[in-house]
Amino acid sequence: MTVIAWIVEGTWPACVDAARTHAPDGADIVLLHVTDPEAMNAARGSYAGLLGRARPDRDPAVPVGTLASAAADRLLADAAARLGRPATRLHRTGRPEHEVTSTAGPTDLLVLTRDGAPTRPGPHSLGPATRFVVDHAPCPVLLVWPEAPLPEREKPGHGMP
Repeated sequence: MTVIAWIVEGTWPACVDAARTHAPDGADIVLLHVTDPEAMNAARGSYAGLLGRARPDRDPAVPVGTLASAAADRLLADAAARLGRPATRLHRTGRPEHEVTSTAGPTDLLVLTRDGAPTRPGPHSLGPATRFVVDHAPCPVLLVWPEAPLPEREKPGHGMP
């Protein structure tokens, strides 16, 4: 059995905990992080657009990409330490929703965490990339809350006056 845990900044601990809980002993676990190249593209575009003719050797997208890769490596190392069992670390760069769904093709279970409004179950509890993955994943999906949702009586607009 292969289980992929989609590791995202801010919500990854709940995803790792769910993978540890639901992956059977002996399962191959893959910790997947995807870096969106938009920050690198923005840095490159700003440099070229605002400063006129840019010198390729001073392209700010290169150090931004290096920093993003180092941050992804640290995040995956933290996730592996929290998992506490053998896992493959996989870092990809591209549109997160496309990278996750393409990686999940031969997978038995994809674990991901809600990333939208934490107090609102339903459509607003998922960001656009997560919604795409839930709708297009080629395998079973385990969707977990990053923290326990508020009980109905404690949600804004509900409960006692």
